[in-house]
Amino acid sequence: MKLENKEFGFERFADEMAKLKKEQHFDYLVTIVGEDFGAEEGLGCIYIFENTQTHERCSVKQMAKQVGDDYVIPTVCKLWADADLLEREVYDFYGIKFLGHPDMRRLYLRNDFKGYPLRKDYDMDPAKNMYTTEDDIEVDTTTEWNLTADGKLVATAHKLFTDDEFVVNVGPQHPSTHGVLRLQTVLDGEKVKRIYPHLGYIHRGIEKMCESYTYPQTLALTDRMNYLSAMMHRHALVGVIEEAMGIELSERILYIRTIMDELQRIDNHLLYTSCCAQDLGALTGMLYGMRDREHVLNVMEETTGGRLIQNYYRIGGLQADIDPNFVANTKALCKYLRPMIQEYLDVFGDNVITHQRFEGIGAMNQEDCINYAVTGPAGRASGWRNDVRKYHPYAMYNKVDFEEIVLTNGDSMDRYYCHIKEMYQSLNIIEQLIDNIPEGDFYIKQKPIIKVPEGQWYFSVEGASGEFGAYLDSRGDKSAYRLKFRPMGLTLVGAMDKMLQGQKIADLVTTGAALDFVIPDIDR
Repeated sequence: MKLENKEFGFERFADEMAKLKKEQHFDYLVTIVGEDFGAEEGLGCIYIFENTQTHERCSVKQMAKQVGDDYVIPTVCKLWADADLLEREVYDFYGIKFLGHPDMRRLYLRNDFKGYPLRKDYDMDPAKNMYTTEDDIEVDTTTEWNLTADGKLVATAHKLFTDDEFVVNVGPQHPSTHGVLRLQTVLDGEKVKRIYPHLGYIHRGIEKMCESYTYPQTLALTDRMNYLSAMMHRHALVGVIEEAMGIELSERILYIRTIMDELQRIDNHLLYTSCCAQDLGALTGMLYGMRDREHVLNVMEETTGGRLIQNYYRIGGLQADIDPNFVANTKALCKYLRPMIQEYLDVFGDNVITHQRFEGIGAMNQEDCINYAVTGPAGRASGWRNDVRKYHPYAMYNKVDFEEIVLTNGDSMDRYYCHIKEMYQSLNIIEQLIDNIPEGDFYIKQKPIIKVPEGQWYFSVEGASGEFGAYLDSRGDKSAYRLKFRPMGLTLVGAMDKMLQGQKIADLVTTGAALDFVIPDIDR
């Protein structure tokens, strides 16, 4: 969508944002985009919202107020819980302090990092950005910033832990975190009192890199953000560029992209069922899913040439046409997979131990899922209808018949069942399209140098674990002025504190498995 930003002004901002949620029911904060708008405007944020009743979307632009050398904006984390980590991300990269936010610490970068790297005036001289092997500074307090009546910025320190609290680090090197994620867990005996996520262990500065890459060069980065949603991630990026440029795609391209997205979703969900089994110690259940995932990758590989990194979509279409055997092999795959899905339930999903470890664990109701922006199967397990394919359709999703899987318990068991049932729906979508792929171009030729018209756009897709979005601010150049990705996993990890308070530390492992986050997607 092309953004038409509302602007309220600094003094009215807090009141107008409250009205936006309480009176206009924009209860889902999709993302917050920090941005350096240039020397004339300064630093600020773009907020993107959705009304979950009508699925209408809107955006708000708020410039930061300069107080001395600092930049400030009132926090909205008391209105939308997911703003907690989203505002910390903006602070980390831009240095904007959110007034009233109780935890203004860096989120991705080291505590001893100097400067704010996404500002346009950041000095990227390698000599001034040398990597250090010294241990990072560990802080046990955080800072809340506020303005006094006379306009001075004052800091209030908050202790993260009391002297008698027991703190355990789960990760960053731990098999159950599925990558380098550190969850600083405060315990009372075996029960979880609080979880502080520490991110950025594989942060590669992708969004900063995109500001100096041409648009085609940025595409290779999306596959590596989430190798289990590579097609969908790249779909979001080419989608926002194509929408901004007004590129009309052939039906053949739309059919193939939809089929590839669903094959990728099945690929992810098969690994998901495997990892759930592995994290609970059921090795056989893990092997079943990995066995069948190989068949999915075989079908994709014959066209894309890749198994983990697909590199298939490009601006204006596809890298290559489908393999001559693609249709026959995809149909054979669908026929093979349907009975296999029941096997995962027989050997693991409906096992009595699985039910004991998953039922009632990490539960979150619909209202909280919306408040924390827990999208995808994890949110739909609580009854929240949030499937981007249904409510903001793209490619061929408005032309195919499929069911949005929605359950009601909101626990780890229902999240697992959502993934299982979604595989059947993916097979339904593929089978409706595979015999009807029309003739036509697989690529709409573009100019050698791609330039996007001036403006701001946001395009989202239904990734394997939730909504994945791409925000683009173009100044009419061959590179993006600002390219921001909405990761699927950031808000999932941010909600773990709420999900697990009062539950046992062993439940942290099963809840993380059932949420289905991928660390490079979070860290970017």
